Amino acid sequence: MKLKILAPKDQLLQKINTHTAVVGVIGLGYVGLPFAVEKARVGFRVIGIEQNPMRAEKVNRGQNYISDVNDEDLRALVNKGLLSAVVDFSTVPEMDIIVICVPTPLTKNLTPDLQYVEKVTREVARRLRPGQLISLESTTYPGTTEEVMLPLLETSGLKVEEDFFLVHSPERVDPGNRRYTTRNTSKVVGGIGPNSLEVGVTFYSQTVTKVVPVSSARAAELVKVFENTFRAVNIALVNELAMLCDRMELNVWEVLDAAFTKPFGIMPFYPGPGVGGHCIPIDPHYLEWKAKELNFNTHFIALAGEINRRMPEFVRQKALRILNRLGIPSSRAQILVLGMAYKKDIADHRESPALEIIRLLRKDGARVLYHDDLVPFINDRDLKMASVPLTEKVLRESDLVIIVTDHSHIDYNRVVETARHVLDTRNATRHVKDNRERITLL
Repeated sequence: MKLKILAPKDQLLQKINTHTAVVGVIGLGYVGLPFAVEKARVGFRVIGIEQNPMRAEKVNRGQNYISDVNDEDLRALVNKGLLSAVVDFSTVPEMDIIVICVPTPLTKNLTPDLQYVEKVTREVARRLRPGQLISLESTTYPGTTEEVMLPLLETSGLKVEEDFFLVHSPERVDPGNRRYTTRNTSKVVGGIGPNSLEVGVTFYSQTVTKVVPVSSARAAELVKVFENTFRAVNIALVNELAMLCDRMELNVWEVLDAAFTKPFGIMPFYPGPGVGGHCIPIDPHYLEWKAKELNFNTHFIALAGEINRRMPEFVRQKALRILNRLGIPSSRAQILVLGMAYKKDIADHRESPALEIIRLLRKDGARVLYHDDLVPFINDRDLKMASVPLTEKVLRESDLVIIVTDHSHIDYNRVVETARHVLDTRNATRHVKDNRERITLL
């Protein structure tokens, strides 16, 4: 009796369901490492491809560098041989599933920069074999998986839906969020075809509580850029309200807090010094660019980006007004920026509004320092700075303290008590009772 030879799809499904599939994760950053750990925890052997040799070495030593990953979990998985990292693509043929988590930045002209996606796809294509699933998790414009990746992968001579399978499943990572993690955040999956979708849904269902299949990879790509565009537009609305309240001499935080007591028809969003991170400042421009390719102008998205990019300049203007009121020329002022990370309680300063605020104030001649325990150094183009200790001396010698990131561990009562004046762009001083005359809110 002849043994039945399973088709590539059935072989792969069998490996996934028995957790004998080898999972490859390309890019062990804020998305890739938590994902790799989650897959290894349920018994998959995971190989990370990380071209930063320092990161790869840390993973292989069981040393964590991502706040959303548990140190002990990482160490235990490495010791069990379930998680390892390499710096090249030689292990691709061993992998049954290849998950791509690489950056998708913008060019200086705010157009998509897919160089990392394209480079990785070419490397995978050179080593592609039958029975592999490739999943792109990087945020991108609708059409990337089908129009950019698929042709590159098929240079291998293999055919999608028959020999290999291709899906887009956008990452949904919120750094520092302890409630929603990789496991309990629902996962959208869109395939190039029905076979790819079936394999992709089966794979993600092994570790994610709820998987949401959609009709195509293009639909999945649009889901992600819409999610972040939704946030960008609403943040822009409250940022514009903050600038209007400044003209009207009203407290925007009081107005918003009162508005958000309504139990229906409204959702809380708050203003700030600008938007940062790897999503909101970037992703809407991917959708805007794609729309222009189709001769469609996304007015809302463009306007939201314009308003949000204007906020560091608004903070600068407000700081100069405060210094003028205090009788201090900006050229003689020392300003302390409190918080460098783009978001509270995380160590990531990518696209942080603090960077632009510092550049603007330096152009005005001010001496600018910053304090952030979570971001001890910055090296961003022309800015090379180290965090200063938050001492009584630094606070007293600063003519103005600008709270840009509202880290939870900062004693804001002490800051207000000691500083000459505080410009609070995050309402971090909301519970400070004394010396309120020293506080100016955004």
